[in-house]
Order: sequence, then structure tokens, then C-alpha cells
Amino acid sequence: MITSPFFAGKRYAVLGLARSGLAAVESLLESGAQVTVWDRQDEARSALADRFGDRVTLADPLEISLAGFDGVVVSPGVPLNTHPISARAAQFGVPVIGDIELFALARAALPPHRVIGITGTNGKSTATALVAHLLDAAGLPVRMGGNIGLPVLAEDPLQPNDAGAGVYVLELSSYQIDLTRSLACEAAVLLNVTPDHLDRYDGFEAYAFSKSRLFAMQGSTQFAVFGSSDAVTRGFMNAAAERRPEGRIVSIGAVIGREGLAALQPAWPSLQGPHNLENTGAAVALVEAMGVTRSQWEPALASFSGLPHRMERLGTHDGVLFVNDSKATNQASTAPALAAFPPADDARPRIHWIVGGLAKEDGLGECEAQLGCVAAAYTIGEAGPRFAEMLEGRVPVTQSEMLCEAVRGAIAAAKPGDVVLLSPACASFDQFRDFAKRGDAFRHAVSVLAQDNLAGDPCLFPADAGKKTSSA
Repeated sequence: MITSPFFAGKRYAVLGLARSGLAAVESLLESGAQVTVWDRQDEARSALADRFGDRVTLADPLEISLAGFDGVVVSPGVPLNTHPISARAAQFGVPVIGDIELFALARAALPPHRVIGITGTNGKSTATALVAHLLDAAGLPVRMGGNIGLPVLAEDPLQPNDAGAGVYVLELSSYQIDLTRSLACEAAVLLNVTPDHLDRYDGFEAYAFSKSRLFAMQGSTQFAVFGSSDAVTRGFMNAAAERRPEGRIVSIGAVIGREGLAALQPAWPSLQGPHNLENTGAAVALVEAMGVTRSQWEPALASFSGLPHRMERLGTHDGVLFVNDSKATNQASTAPALAAFPPADDARPRIHWIVGGLAKEDGLGECEAQLGCVAAAYTIGEAGPRFAEMLEGRVPVTQSEMLCEAVRGAIAAAKPGDVVLLSPACASFDQFRDFAKRGDAFRHAVSVLAQDNLAGDPCLFPADAGKKTSSA
């Protein structure tokens, strides 16, 4: 666990007792802070009282005076644009922060280390895991956290070794960036910015600005990497370049060209597709900023195993490849997945595309340019009829409604060399608890149908494993 004498004697309120909230409570208590905690769930409050007893004060920060408090620590899931805690804290001049800001404040007391921050609308988790993998392969001490893995405060502090100072690799959502003021990353990347999470912001510009704050917190000599696939990200790069010396800022496209990464990509089984080429370019730039050499990172790319539900290859059956890309919840993340499997040598499209769910945006967006890769589409979920209408006459379409039936139809139609791809371009909450449960249901359906030659029932899924719950 990460602690700091900086918090000793200070007063904090922690709102929300999920994983990051609990880690914040424990870190603050062990650091000698006075902690008031609250969660709207009775079970969470009861469990906390059983765990910490009278070491904490149970009280709703909306109902007590916050005079004398040093901060209100909230979960990234708390919508600051609508939740009353923002106005309440402002009445008392108390900052609303998150666990990432606590980590930033604790850094001065940690052993020598460096921090890499990774943000963007799409690709954050893969890029974060890849950076951690490359650093580990080079022998550097590394911890991966933030929006992936353990909450950063729950990690054990890194100790330097013969290879150098340790590196904390943090995946940072816009919500987490909103809740930090002083995280100055030694190296950071903005992969891309496309419309998403607009219910939490006053329009797309506000969402994009939130991402850019990661670089405003850096010093002028700290290293910055920017994607080159969208105009917004390129604009942020141009603005950042004005306050940095030459060599402290680079575009992902420049790294891909300089290192010849496109020619190497066929050797990386878990990093296929144009989006993963971008992720790799970002990772190479970041680890080289930490002192990792080409002779160290190049062989490690082939051994990266990828993450579940992100272009995850489930295997082949009768010559058909099955790919679980359930994490693709918008068009911008699905388009590169379609582009990863171009038509066969005879120009025959080979993707059997399972698409639909709870749509975040209208239209096909960037997927439209990749329809030449699609042999057939199988629509599911709430947005299924709309996708079917948009695709009708352009590719063969089956309105499957249920994921398990889409898999059945795709397997029946696919030929050797084809790809059955779940890349829904939609959120999952209309039918599933989350994208992971949707991906698990896809994996289960593929397993049942492939093993039983379409005779099994792919819709008989373990009870509640994939169902949406009332709290989703």
C-alpha cells in the first residue's frame, strides 16, 4: 500500500466505497489522516464499519460541515456535472479530488520512481498493458494501475533495481484526470479523442479538454506523445509543442515511421489492426523515454498476450477465426477491428460482423469506410434494427436480436478463412451487465456451437453470468 506523511493530521471525506474508495480510505488511515466516509449502499457502509471500526467516521459529506477538511475524495464514477457534492465542497472551499490526486501528493515520499500516464478515448487499456509488458521485459520495476488492475494506492511502492528507477504505468480516464490537479507524469500519451461519455460533459469540447489537462500538469521538459489519427489530438499536440523544447514531444505516426513498425506488425499475434499499430507506436515512444532500447522492446512485442475482450483471438474451428472485441463500444473503436481483416486474396470479404447493443451515436461513423471487409452482418440488441436498416443493401444482414443467435448464424455461414468478429460499436447495458459479460457470453456461445457442430444451445449460459442487473 502507498502511504505518505503528507496526509498525517489532515481531514478527508471519502465518497464512494468501491475499489478505489476503499484503497483511499486505507491509505489515508495508515498515513495518519482523519477520515469521514460515506456510500449510499447500506451494505458498503456496514462492511466498512466492520473493517475499520471507530478509526473512521460514518457521515454523508452532503449533510455535514466541510469546514476544515483538506479534500473530498470521490470515485471516478461520481458525475461531477450533476452530483451535488461539487457545489457542496465549493461552499467550503474544499477541493474535490480522486485517488490519483492522492497518489500525486504522495509521490514526494516514495522511493525514486517515474510515472507514465496513458489516456485517450480508445486503446488505453491495451496501450497500458503493453507499456507495462515492455518495461517488465527490459527488467525495470513496474506497477500498472489507475483505470486498470489494482487501484494505484493499493499497490506496494516500487523500489529501484539495477535496471533503474521503477515506473508506475497509469491508465487514466477523463474522469480520473478531472479529479487530479498535480499529477506531473514523466511521460504521457493522448492516443485519440472521439465523442464519448458526453453525458458527463458540456459537449465534446469539454470532454476533449479534460483529456488535454494531463499535459497541462506536466513540466515543460517532461515527455509527451500524441496520436495522429484525429484532428483534435493533433491540435492538442501543436498547442503542447509551443511550451516544450525540441525532442520532448512526438507524434505516434512519426514513431511508427521512424522505427519501421508496420513491417514488423505481422509478427505480433495480439497486436493486429491499425489501431494496435498506433498503440504500439505509443508504447515504443513511452518506454524509450524510460531508457528501454530497441534490442529490448522489439522481441517483447511478439510475446505480448493482449487483454480479454480487446481483439481477443478465441481460436479457429473448421478454418474460421473467432475474435472477441466486446470492448469496442463505439464506431471509432470498431472501425480498426474491421480493417484488421481485409478481404481475402480473391477480393472476397471475410468478416461476419456481430454489431449492436446500446448505441452511443447515430450512423455508422468510421465503420462505413470498412464495409468492404464485411461478408455479412448480424445485428443484436436495442440498436439492432437501426444497424440493419443502415446496412441493408450494402452487406447481407440478419437481425438476430440475441448474441447467441448471431453466433449461430455466423458460424453456419462462415467459410474457411473467414472471421467471426464480435465488435459491437455499442455499449452492452441493454442486454448485459458490462462489456466483459458480453464477451464471456460470446466465448461461451462459440465454444458450445463449435464443439457440437451447431447442435448445442448457445443461449443456455450460466445463471446470471451475462445478464444485465438492476444496478447496471
